[in-house]
Amino acid sequence: MPPLIQRIVLVGTGLIGTSLGLALYANGFAGGITGIDQSRDEGLEALRLHSVSSLATDETRQRAALHEADVIVLAVPVLAILDWMARLAPLLRPHQLVTDVGSTKLAIASAAQRLCPGQFLPGHPMAGKEAGGAALAEATLFKGAPWLYTPLHATTSIEAEWREWTERIGAHTSDVAPARHDELCAWLSHLPQFVSTALSALLEDTFGDAPELRAIGGRALREMTRLGSSPFSMWRDVAHTNETAVAATLLALEQRLSHVRENLHTPELREEFRLANRFRKHSSP
Repeated sequence: MPPLIQRIVLVGTGLIGTSLGLALYANGFAGGITGIDQSRDEGLEALRLHSVSSLATDETRQRAALHEADVIVLAVPVLAILDWMARLAPLLRPHQLVTDVGSTKLAIASAAQRLCPGQFLPGHPMAGKEAGGAALAEATLFKGAPWLYTPLHATTSIEAEWREWTERIGAHTSDVAPARHDELCAWLSHLPQFVSTALSALLEDTFGDAPELRAIGGRALREMTRLGSSPFSMWRDVAHTNETAVAATLLALEQRLSHVRENLHTPELREEFRLANRFRKHSSP
């Protein structure tokens, strides 16, 4: 029986989209992958890297590519995913699959049930870098990374085949409810990003480009501020679509920091280090 997935459209040829194309081709995908990106330079870089086999650069070609695709992957920020879902809904043919790589899932799952029921598989590869762009793409980006799905219906044949591909490129797939996904990611992904952003912004306000920063700042500073170079466009969308969960984690951290500040000279500080050490022991691979 021939594979169901022979033509893929990648909407978005940044870091994730281009890495996905590279990973698919590196792991045996023999079909066509068409890239769509509002940035001409990003699309051309994906084509140069052989992440995509063609580009659809105007509306006519885009409509044709989307019509012919077996799978459409929305590899753009969350608000753009929602826009594309509304745009795609009236164009979809039966048996086409639309999936995404968005960092939040509740808003996307809700829109999918309204706009394209039975044809959308919300997904989220927990992989990336602190900076984006096709030039930084790697075929191995997803190796060993979790790829979370929030399925909205019984798995179809084409969804099963797509899941097989995400595992073939090295990801570990698992299913989770959309609300639970957003709660977990608020703690495990979104909070670290906003903490790093706030710390980096505070240091910039305090020190600017003072030479002491480079002379004295070491590994701890680099590790804590690494995420500070992440693009605003992506994290704006996370903040807008997961505001309640992110705000709850930030409030919890504010309270915990106040507790630490108030106990710098008490035995409670030792207890904080004990708990932190225990967490690191449990969470280390």
